[in-house]
Amino acid sequence: MKFSVSQSSLEQALSIVGKGMASNSTLPILSGIYLKVRQGTLTLEATDLTISIRHETPANVEEEGEVVVSGKILANIVKTLSNAAVTFRDEGSLLTITCEKSTFRLNTLESSDFPEFPQYSLERSIELPSDLLTRMVDKVYRVTSRDSSRPVLGGVLLSVVDNTIRLVATDSYRLAICDSNTETSTSEEEFVTLVAGTTLHEVLTMPSLEGRILIGTTQSQVVFSFGTTTYVARRIEGTFPNYKQLLPSSCNTSVTIDVEGFSAALKRVSVIALANPSVRFDIDADGKVMKLSASSPDQGESTELLPVEVTGESVAIALNYHYVFDCVNAASNERQITLELQSTMQPGIFKSYGRINYLYLLMPVRM
Repeated sequence: MKFSVSQSSLEQALSIVGKGMASNSTLPILSGIYLKVRQGTLTLEATDLTISIRHETPANVEEEGEVVVSGKILANIVKTLSNAAVTFRDEGSLLTITCEKSTFRLNTLESSDFPEFPQYSLERSIELPSDLLTRMVDKVYRVTSRDSSRPVLGGVLLSVVDNTIRLVATDSYRLAICDSNTETSTSEEEFVTLVAGTTLHEVLTMPSLEGRILIGTTQSQVVFSFGTTTYVARRIEGTFPNYKQLLPSSCNTSVTIDVEGFSAALKRVSVIALANPSVRFDIDADGKVMKLSASSPDQGESTELLPVEVTGESVAIALNYHYVFDCVNAASNERQITLELQSTMQPGIFKSYGRINYLYLLMPVRM
């Protein structure tokens, strides 16, 4: 095997497939990257047996072949090279890498031991605009649970029907929903799948992402395809919670809040809330004021008044300010956000409207 490839395209390719390498596996082959050259194309693959990533890039191929080397070492080498042609030559148990005046010889692993890239036949698929989907995922993926014993709550429910995309995520303490309309490739039938939130975010931050992304499913896999990159992950087994039953049909109090002012005030008030992450919201319907307050037995207390538009009754509620910040950050591109309340001990619901409609339901904490 002998080929050469530009340093810049090789570095990007390694950053893509490197996300699929196993970090703590007892099998050395899973920490490797599989390289194969055929007919002017370099194919790179990596897998941790849960996800598998394949990426192709043009190369000047003199001799076809395949090899597996340590992904971490190869990536570290390529990052240090100048932006010039990088030449690879397989010499049995060694892979020689040269770039200008630099030469490296790496031990290779047995390519026949590398797991075969998953074969699949898509049962359902849809093509979506990458930019819009990325913005939507940014609003919900942080709400997914990190509890490995409840994998369903680590997923984002993706549904598309009548050209409406909806993403839903929950960790049982809060719920995030966003909707948007766009032209899709779906048929009249609804497309629904449950994808790990970390997987969605990882795929949509890849440097090879193009204008549109194909998402497909099999009985046990979810497949993402764009350009010359293919990402295959296991589907999450289980049923997503019936989130619609949590959404009230009306509210007793609606508060319209300036996002920028609210974010700054919350940041100031929460400085006191070190041991107790609770911030109290007192809504004065008559005075059109929302008071934010926090207290700590060791540190003291803080308060701040914000002018707001209020419809309905005066009410008070306490919320975890870490969770509120996640909501504010997700709505940071909007000028205003609405807080809808039922009572002190019922969930607070933040909403914003725009190109992407956003809803964030948050369970109250004891005052």
